Amino acid sequence: MLKPLAATLSSSCLGSGVGIDHVHFAKQCYLTRSCQGDHFPKTFGGSLHFCSDDQIFFQIRRLNIRCLNRRQHIFPKCTADISDNTHQEKTDVSKATLIWRAIKLPIYSVALVPLTVGGAVAYLQTGLFSARRYIMLLASSVLIITWINLSNDVYDFDTGADKNKKESVVNLVGSRSGPLIAAYLSLALGFMGLTWASVDAGNMRSLLLLACAIICGYVYQCPPFRLSYQGLGEPLCFAAFGPFATTAFYLLLGSTREIIFLPLTRIVLSASLLVGLTTTLILFCSHFHQVEEDLAVGKMSPLVKMGTERGSVVVKWAVLTLYSILFALGLCRALPLTCIVLCALTLPIGKLVVSFVEENHKEKGKIFMAKYYCVRLHALFGAAMAAGLVSARMLAK
Repeated sequence: MLKPLAATLSSSCLGSGVGIDHVHFAKQCYLTRSCQGDHFPKTFGGSLHFCSDDQIFFQIRRLNIRCLNRRQHIFPKCTADISDNTHQEKTDVSKATLIWRAIKLPIYSVALVPLTVGGAVAYLQTGLFSARRYIMLLASSVLIITWINLSNDVYDFDTGADKNKKESVVNLVGSRSGPLIAAYLSLALGFMGLTWASVDAGNMRSLLLLACAIICGYVYQCPPFRLSYQGLGEPLCFAAFGPFATTAFYLLLGSTREIIFLPLTRIVLSASLLVGLTTTLILFCSHFHQVEEDLAVGKMSPLVKMGTERGSVVVKWAVLTLYSILFALGLCRALPLTCIVLCALTLPIGKLVVSFVEENHKEKGKIFMAKYYCVRLHALFGAAMAAGLVSARMLAK
């Protein structure tokens, strides 16, 4: 009966940092711990003897061990420092999150998808692809999207729509002029790149279409127009990224000095329609979490007019419409069968968007992520469509 007790005491002391020799436990033991160069002695008085031959426990004099509060007594300074470091780490993470949201890196897929889909249609039609021109157009498109994001933050700051928006670039930087200068510098450089690509391709129709897309972006947010405050942001977004941008990139990537006139086919028009729908869905869902702020400054977005409950229904029907049009275009052979099959594989992402919005449209803290779910759908749907167009060309050989 005493042997188990001895074993228990031995393991307890070992777990508390007290060493027990196989032969005997010394009368005085000292435990020293160090934290930031400070030493804290702790004395355990007592004697505990074991016989090494027959392992008979015969004497326990006393054993005073205080384990429960030991860490609080030994490490008060260390614990406080850890708490401070943890709080500082949370603050840093929060700041990093705000910067990530201000950069809006996932949103730049709206620059990549129209370009890639337009290039895929051009490859299907002509078998041509210029990597050099593609990279130039991608860099220029990113600069144009940077202009849209920065100028939108500046002008929303002017109207008070972003007053409580911590991830606003203006609020983070603490200056209005800096982001505004960077915005229009990006616009100038981006438009120069687009002009160079148009001249290189010998197709000025594309430059006209891209200019129309940029004008849509300007009247969407910039004074004195600010048509987004009248609820016209979604139609402008659809036109800019769908028919204008996607068709323009098709013309740029399919044209050469020898092939100047490239026809507008039903394939490119169908593809641009689908790209416009997925892009518009991103913009629509980006307003779910700021309905109150928009209403306070008179920004009458569709969600302000209809409310988040009806807005969630609109999202559901928008996703259903997207895939219905996809299958309809497949039946009338406006798009290759490979496009239909690959785009159909993104149905789970579409379902995820619908379910997330339906479940969280009333919770402001969660619905913020709706636009990022839409970005996933937009990027994957566009990648699937581009892969289907390229595959159709390769299988036709």
